[in-house]
Amino acid sequence: MSPTAAVVTLAIAVFLACAVEAVEATTIVLAAATARDGRSAAVGTVAALAALAGIVLVVGPSIQLLPLGTLRLIVGALLLVFGLQWLRKAIARASGDKPLHDEEAIYRRTVAGAQGVARRSRFGVTDAYAFVLSFKGVVLEGLEVVFIVVTFGSSAHRLGVAAVAACAAVVLVAALGFAVRGPLSRIPENTLKFIVGALLTTFGIFWSAEGARAIWPGSDLALLVVFGFVAALSAASVVVLRLRRRRRMDAAELAPNAAPSVPPDSEPGSPSPSPKPQRSALARFGLFWYDYLVGDDWQVALGIVLALVLTFLLAPIWPAAWLIMPIAVLLLLPYGLGRFLRT
Repeated sequence: MSPTAAVVTLAIAVFLACAVEAVEATTIVLAAATARDGRSAAVGTVAALAALAGIVLVVGPSIQLLPLGTLRLIVGALLLVFGLQWLRKAIARASGDKPLHDEEAIYRRTVAGAQGVARRSRFGVTDAYAFVLSFKGVVLEGLEVVFIVVTFGSSAHRLGVAAVAACAAVVLVAALGFAVRGPLSRIPENTLKFIVGALLTTFGIFWSAEGARAIWPGSDLALLVVFGFVAALSAASVVVLRLRRRRRMDAAELAPNAAPSVPPDSEPGSPSPSPKPQRSALARFGLFWYDYLVGDDWQVALGIVLALVLTFLLAPIWPAAWLIMPIAVLLLLPYGLGRFLRT
């Protein structure tokens, strides 16, 4: 792959991934501006963007000080965990097993929740709630943008390209959102998540295997083959789930009088579930980063780590050690998808 093609591929991957996060953040900011105070929401947004920019400026150059092999091993593993999470959700929604992500519904719920809170002046703004709602929404969604920019940019030694692509995505989505003054429900976010999940998984497989000392045949051109493999596996998963869902629906039609199953917790007379214990701020902070880095299935994350260890051990003696990571994804994606659908 030529240097120009590598830069274009990197820019497209970062742009699409950041556009998805920008849609969600813009929906929250629009809801805060519509239901509360537009100026306070704008100040909260600017403050959040400044904080995120500071994180990129500090973390980006620092992480690039790591040796390239170590950097790609760590970044590739994180991208693989991250990408498989996106793919699981996108596949489940595409098959109909999970409801589609509805930005319009999120917008309505956020507006309804914001309208019932009294207006108070704090932080130097007229409406503290609008400020906090916008700041929190942009920071939480923006952290994923920062992760994408830093990981992609650092691993490819093109942090500037990644940052420009991310800024372009955020500016474009925000401009569209404020131009229509409503939720960005027309943007095919679920389709974007499917594509981005495949891209993140592809780069995760490629970079993590390289970091574990495996040598890809064809060098960077192998990225195209890996992407084709991930896309084909994802499409096949959607087909299988749709067939399984159709069989369940046919079986339900043949037995229309069958009593619906009632979960044990909702049986008549059963005690209501006890409230969850309150955690300390330190515990909540740790759980946030655990969920952010490990994701919703620790077994899949553990499987990725074990596959990388095996690749690292076999790479010096087996030229085809690069096969281990695609095989791991071939096994882990259906396994994680099954666990996700049972939740």
